[in-house]
Amino acid sequence: MVTIYEKREVVRVRPATTADGEAIRAIRNHAVATSTALWTDTPQSPADAAAWLAVHLARGSALVAEAGGQDGGSGEIAGFAVYGPWRDLDGYRHTVENSVYVREGSQGLGIGRALLGPLVDAARAAGHHSMIAGIESGNAPSVRLHRRFGFTEVGTVREAGLKFGRWFDLTLMRLALED
Repeated sequence: MVTIYEKREVVRVRPATTADGEAIRAIRNHAVATSTALWTDTPQSPADAAAWLAVHLARGSALVAEAGGQDGGSGEIAGFAVYGPWRDLDGYRHTVENSVYVREGSQGLGIGRALLGPLVDAARAAGHHSMIAGIESGNAPSVRLHRRFGFTEVGTVREAGLKFGRWFDLTLMRLALED
């Protein structure tokens, strides 16, 4: 667990549990409905969200950030971060992709930063070689966040995804997890 004091608010990062599933699903479904961070139009059902989270819990690749708790007490789930396989083929087994989501109204408070550091550390501890971030190219805050952690841009795929009737570019960033 990591405790960070951001802008007078206590942010605690800890491993996710099954009890966090509905809060994670709500954040994720809000991103589906309102943002270009997640390129799908289909919200997660409770059953799909539980199955998705169970895979991450078994792998140890899901973290949540609680904000608003008093001196070590738990607060509301303000964000979550996960990593998972970048591709399903064996040759990619040492490369993971990360996702960091912050609840509406909690952006700009350092929650993404509080989550990404421990997520990178967890992937390193699990023995992964590199971490990829696939970011909608217009999402400057996410690109900045990843740069702060040493991710470098490795390319942009033009018009890689369609959402809200518009085509979006995908910026790929990479972080070496091993020296």
